[in-house]
Amino acid sequence: MKLFAKTAVFIATLLCTTVPKLQAQSANFHVVPLPKVVRSTQAGDFTLNARTLICYPQGNKQLKQQATMLANYIKQATGLQLSTTTLAAQRNCIKLSSVLRHTNPEAYTIRVNSDMVFVDGASAAGCFYGVQTLRKALPTGVAQQVLIPATEVNDWPRFSYRGAHLDVARHFVTADSVRRFIDILALHNINSFHWHLTDDQGWRIEIKKYPLLTKIGARRAQTVIGHNSGQYDGTPYGGYYTQKDIKDIVRYAAERHITIIPEIDMPGHMQAALAAYPELGCTGGPYQVWQQWGVTDSVLCVGNDKTLHFIDDVLNEVVALFPSEYIHIGGDECPKTMWKRCPKCQARIAAEHLQADGRHTAEERLQSFLIRHAEQHLNQLGRQMIGWDETLEGGLAPNATVMSWRGEGGGIEAARLKHKVIMTPNTYLYFDYYQSADKAHEPEAIGGYLPLQHVYSYEPVPRSLAPDEQQYIIGAQANLWTEYVKTFKQVEYMELPRLAALSEVQWCDAGQKDYGQFVTRLQRLIDTYRLQGYNFAKVIYNVGVTLATDTTNHCIRATLSTIDNAPIHYTLDGTTPTAASPRYAEPLRITAPCQLRAAAFRPWGATHEVQRTFNFNKATACPITLLQQPHPKQVYGGATLLVDGLTAGDTNYASGRWIGFCGNDLEAVIDLGSVMPISRASINTCVEKGYWLFDARRFEVSASADGHTFTPLAAEDYPALTEQSPNQINTHTLQFATTAARYVKVKVVSEHTIPAWHPGHGNPGFVFVDEIAVF
Repeated sequence: MKLFAKTAVFIATLLCTTVPKLQAQSANFHVVPLPKVVRSTQAGDFTLNARTLICYPQGNKQLKQQATMLANYIKQATGLQLSTTTLAAQRNCIKLSSVLRHTNPEAYTIRVNSDMVFVDGASAAGCFYGVQTLRKALPTGVAQQVLIPATEVNDWPRFSYRGAHLDVARHFVTADSVRRFIDILALHNINSFHWHLTDDQGWRIEIKKYPLLTKIGARRAQTVIGHNSGQYDGTPYGGYYTQKDIKDIVRYAAERHITIIPEIDMPGHMQAALAAYPELGCTGGPYQVWQQWGVTDSVLCVGNDKTLHFIDDVLNEVVALFPSEYIHIGGDECPKTMWKRCPKCQARIAAEHLQADGRHTAEERLQSFLIRHAEQHLNQLGRQMIGWDETLEGGLAPNATVMSWRGEGGGIEAARLKHKVIMTPNTYLYFDYYQSADKAHEPEAIGGYLPLQHVYSYEPVPRSLAPDEQQYIIGAQANLWTEYVKTFKQVEYMELPRLAALSEVQWCDAGQKDYGQFVTRLQRLIDTYRLQGYNFAKVIYNVGVTLATDTTNHCIRATLSTIDNAPIHYTLDGTTPTAASPRYAEPLRITAPCQLRAAAFRPWGATHEVQRTFNFNKATACPITLLQQPHPKQVYGGATLLVDGLTAGDTNYASGRWIGFCGNDLEAVIDLGSVMPISRASINTCVEKGYWLFDARRFEVSASADGHTFTPLAAEDYPALTEQSPNQINTHTLQFATTAARYVKVKVVSEHTIPAWHPGHGNPGFVFVDEIAVF
């Protein structure tokens, strides 16, 4: 007994000396999205502990659910198990209500004193957002108590529509994963879930009147490997949601004050439906569920009355499942090829007097006829229509709301026509784009480059709109298309933490946003990501590299940064950076060929290093003037991108390394600074035929001593691409007799008419060009 007692005392002493006492941690209401007002008061701090109660009004089912959710959030974050009650406790209580008087129904306040935490919403939704703010204010980590400082929070959203889109047609995710997605949206104060349920590659919603839609249309025989490589995996792929699944998911979302907006895309993106019911197509088939990506010519036959009945029947069942005010009918990317030679479609054009009117073709007006038919049917069912900005083609349906994805032009046009608009431009809000320029350490994506900071910089209300037109911009939405997103784990990766940036775009006033402060606040939200096991992109911890071409001093200035000011070490000789390498302190001045490699070093280790390889030539960092302007959506870094010493390493045309021209040509003059001998010039072009990116058709170089009179030095023509031409980077070089020149003019002729074998035939193609080198 004495030995046992001595042993027990020893163990107790050891535990006391090796395990730190759990200290009270503090809450912080500077969360993401940032509330409108966070004000410290003198009302006394509140201590959250295991005896704290969560109180809600008796008989209020919604607030009862929120009380239970809050208790679960607190347990997950701190380990404290709180009880919920309808008793009117006066001390040590978090009290929920929905009686706040405010013009915005989603507004809320949080008031903290030494006895109580009051979370008051202008509605149950407002209270829910207050609960989310309180949840995110709490620290994560097991605690016996948490100090909540005396604070008053007053908050409400800027936009009434705050959306996130998920495509489950290309790659299916389970019902459980959809619910997890909804939880992620709730964490970010997003109130609308745009669910893309049908497309060429799969029909994912049960329609009882048309059982073949899921029996045949929900399953494709195989899937293309990579970016339409022509090779297939040979593995059948499918999945769909039963109507019971959908009802359960709709209910789950409603409990989190999220409205699900279903999309049944029409009249294009319908090949899966045509595989099931071929009589709805212009040719009668046979069709198969599409096995590749992109846009197919197989679309609904608008001249067929069965098509109109099909649309009505499908929408009837969709409306019965989804209580949302809006139903999305797509309307995007619908080739008119089949309609032009379909007797039924041409007969419909004649019968409805849909002739071309100078602005729209007859076939575009035929699409508008179908969109209007769908809208009228939805209106009869008490619902409103949303469509992509292509629904403007042929004339917009009378009551339609427009989602503007091809930049902001469609949204601006719709707002000026007094239609509601949701901004979702691909250049800012397409989350299927890469999060990092370092593709080697990124999962495969469709292309593009959309870092966190670029998402955060988006302003949904265009300055070009007059004040009375701006009111029609009701919100913003990010889209995730899943051609290359095969698992829900990757869905999480593509969404996070970009959804955090989106949440501030949607919630905060424009003048309230500050990226530097945002990334500081983001750290606590990431703690919640870790707590929930979310697969967020760690690239936010990598070194950020900002390059500026100094054409005055003929150098490249490299500014390095991290979101948390972690130490950065770098090398310029191509060796791997270590903690012993030079530490970054100020912008680097690059004046000669080198390889910059940098990494951030934290207590838990080093990040993936970033690399930039600079290749200098006589044109590098020289003044450059464009004589023809790039396509407005493909400007990226502008003219100096062509002389910044960096060469694009892949065909990711939206990576920021390329500049694009369409309908005109690249024509630029480079000032070498002084007269010097030159004998060779080269350019790189990016070929991605599926995205209408073609090779140069001609390359010309001329030179001048005074910048006014230019003498041609060399030129070369290139053949039009064929269907078999590979997607790749092409380098074109012109050599000529050594010439003394100060000014060099380069002209790269684009593909002005896309060849007949291509779906975009007859239209101008893009030419994307990178580094101009002169030797």
